[in-house]
Amino acid sequence: MKRNVLTPVFMAVAMALGVVMGIAIARGNGDKTVIQGSGDLNTIEKVFYLIQNEYVDTVNIDQLQVDAVTSVIDEMDPHSEYFVPEVLEEVTEELQGSFEGIGVTFRIEHDTITIINTIKGGPSEKVGIQGGDRIIYVGDSIVAGNGITNATAMKLLKGPRNTKVEVKVLRRGIAELLDFTITRDVIPTYSVEVAYMIDDTTGYLKLSKFIATTHKEFVKAVKELKAEGMTNFIFDLRGNSGGYLGEAVDIVDEMLPKGSLIVYTQGEHRDRQYIYARRNGMLEDMPVTILIDEGSASASEIVAGALQDNDRGTIVGRRSFGKGLVQEQFDLGDGAGLRLTVARYYTPTGRCIQKPYDGDREKYLFEAYDRYTSGEMFTADSIHFADSLKYTTPGGKIVYGGGGIMPDVYVPLKQDTTEYFFNKVVNASILFQYAFDFSDSHRDEILGYGNAKNFNDNFVFSEKMFNDILKEAKKKKITGTDEQVEKARELMGPLFKAYVARNIFSDEEFYPIYEPLDEILQKALKK
Repeated sequence: MKRNVLTPVFMAVAMALGVVMGIAIARGNGDKTVIQGSGDLNTIEKVFYLIQNEYVDTVNIDQLQVDAVTSVIDEMDPHSEYFVPEVLEEVTEELQGSFEGIGVTFRIEHDTITIINTIKGGPSEKVGIQGGDRIIYVGDSIVAGNGITNATAMKLLKGPRNTKVEVKVLRRGIAELLDFTITRDVIPTYSVEVAYMIDDTTGYLKLSKFIATTHKEFVKAVKELKAEGMTNFIFDLRGNSGGYLGEAVDIVDEMLPKGSLIVYTQGEHRDRQYIYARRNGMLEDMPVTILIDEGSASASEIVAGALQDNDRGTIVGRRSFGKGLVQEQFDLGDGAGLRLTVARYYTPTGRCIQKPYDGDREKYLFEAYDRYTSGEMFTADSIHFADSLKYTTPGGKIVYGGGGIMPDVYVPLKQDTTEYFFNKVVNASILFQYAFDFSDSHRDEILGYGNAKNFNDNFVFSEKMFNDILKEAKKKKITGTDEQVEKARELMGPLFKAYVARNIFSDEEFYPIYEPLDEILQKALKK
């Protein structure tokens, strides 16, 4: 049964009614109790006034108000959100393109903060922190072996610029703890995950989100790719859940002729606004392929929809998420904020690609799982669009609204039973963990290859390593047929090396090594 998300509101009102009844009973004779000076208060304000001033027990009125507001917003649509001050700061920071901290990537490994890499030129690198170091103390507080979480670690390590944090770290091969004093600084964050040449003419760029610096990053990366000889561009938006509309528009502007319609927006209290390409873009005359999947949403869909509806480039992958709503963020003055849906956006042909929402937030957010049961993830024939949602591009191509962007070239998930065992091992994080442990214990050996390419070309994924992974799988009761095990032997090596390259060299080194296993990318290269 669907949970009634307005329950806290009704509880608040019920409490208030109880208060009012109690006052009437206590004061007797049917006389009404008048709230002095309440003439300018609305009903909700009066309710909370009574709860705060007349209720029999002490209540946390601030939390009660937060619960009420959150419940109302949840009932409206799945993308409007109310943020308390500390959460608003975090979500805003994610989109700003920088934060203030010590400049490391880490993960909690065996209940300990384990440094994966230091950010080049950042404060931790400057004082000598290294990948593989374990943070045991922050200040006088021990942070190892006591249930430390990512959230707690972030709060301890992040902080205002020029403030200092003292840490003690354990480094492999050194018996005593090492002391470091790190001066926090502004740490840039990037939305371009990787940009490199796949071959002599094909450039590849993967974008994780649309933040305040995205267009600037994009232009810089594209210029570098063009300088390396790029004449064909693959733009990967898989898993990109969106961000700033303006950044998405600026990127599309680089690929469409001046004057082309990119998107338009309209809401009950927002007049229709058309957004056109305003300049001559640096990719206007270059073949473009956009990669999308079920994780591509919002700003990613604006990019894909604008190019598809202008008959520009080819969309490859699987149907996108289906978010066609525009949010605007409002400062509520007390450090809290409201991200409110104010309009819908429409692709140039007039499509609204927002998927249906029946009020069940969980069902909506996890609709991608329904695509497995319906068969959509395995064959495009399982996808059915209503004729009423049909649109035609200027070039005569049929496109549909009402539920995401359907790619021009659909790439289903493979239904290869021989890969079942491999997929189970990967999904259970056995290969990932083995690669992490190997990276940690063989760091100097791997660094000896000089770079990720030499490592990939010369490192051998041995039979012993494969057997070690089989033993770990067996411990978790994951088994396969002889045929499945042989297939896993073929696939594990490249993915293992991609994991290790990311752990030791940098995040971006994962992609060139993983590339042969990437079915959507391979399809884009062969189209």
